[in-house]
Amino acid sequence: MLPYGRQNVTDADIEAVTAALRSDWLTTGPKVDLFENDLGRIAGAPCVSVSNGTAALHTAYAAAGIGRGDEVITTPMTFYATAGTASMLGATVVFADVEEDTANLDPYAAEAAVTGRTRAVAAVDYAGHPAEYDQLRKVADSADAVLIADAAHAIGSTYRGRPVGTLADLTTFSFFPTKNLTTGEGGAVASTSPDLLQRARTFRTVGLVRDRAVMRFPDEGPWHQEVHEFGLNYRLPDVLAAMGSSQLRRLPAFKARRTALSARYDELLADVDGLRLPVTREHVDPMRHLYPVRVLGGRRREVFERMRAAGIGVQVNYIPVYWHPVYADLGYRRGMCPNAEAFYAEELSLPLFYDLSDADQDRVVDTLRTVLES
Repeated sequence: MLPYGRQNVTDADIEAVTAALRSDWLTTGPKVDLFENDLGRIAGAPCVSVSNGTAALHTAYAAAGIGRGDEVITTPMTFYATAGTASMLGATVVFADVEEDTANLDPYAAEAAVTGRTRAVAAVDYAGHPAEYDQLRKVADSADAVLIADAAHAIGSTYRGRPVGTLADLTTFSFFPTKNLTTGEGGAVASTSPDLLQRARTFRTVGLVRDRAVMRFPDEGPWHQEVHEFGLNYRLPDVLAAMGSSQLRRLPAFKARRTALSARYDELLADVDGLRLPVTREHVDPMRHLYPVRVLGGRRREVFERMRAAGIGVQVNYIPVYWHPVYADLGYRRGMCPNAEAFYAEELSLPLFYDLSDADQDRVVDTLRTVLES
């Protein structure tokens, strides 16, 4: 089966991990600091590494002080965790519809969803295409809310010449194997705000405070540490951080190949009836995590099953979040976000990853064309 996404691991990555294993530090050591610094240069803002992308979202919401009684506006066209981590903190998630063409959070829908309880607006850079952050910034500022970017798909992308990591108050990344780069499992939170970044760092380190200047009992002894607010152990170990630094050195090559493959799909599929291709706005330079096409005429499930039967590992990204039973049980109902539901009904992600060969891509295109023409 040709997968829809796959990691690229080289001897250099393996050597980096091996060196970490042979060092004195398996976790909370120098490789973590190195990775965070390396990542910050790409993101354009200082970063705190965490154990996975879901942990990054949980950490970002916690750093922003999101809790019971607060409302978080976000998109339904995302993996469940974008909303679920806010719900776990006691917030009420308010789903706003997406733009019809990009499937990103629609700033106008987000603006219409603002209430006096809005504390955060959380966008998702769907498939690697950044959301409209200039407009979303105005929405968040008008509500005195934090702007959060779920950039799990978008490390390496830019918006109006600015890197993701600089576009929101808090930005989260995921380094799952199918993402643009991987640490095996891993994630990060970026912020240009020193206060928010420190809150994120404390939360991911079980809430421990070691700075004597802010301790309540600083004279207890040199071993003393305190917890002022609840946190969790979301630390990324040195072994995985070492892999991340190694992978970051190849990020330009990863982007170039994904860009070339996306352009090749655009060309090869341009004349295929019954198919709608993804858009790229002029002011965006995306690093495509997904190549999402829309299968028209109510044929998405048929095409999905026939492509899978032919050994092509297509995927659907994503079920609208409020369709999940956990939200249905809270009273959320289908029909809330018609653009998101129309997109979901047609979306199909074609294979896209660094090692995808032209020959395999031709096979994907030829199979898809045959299915649609039959």
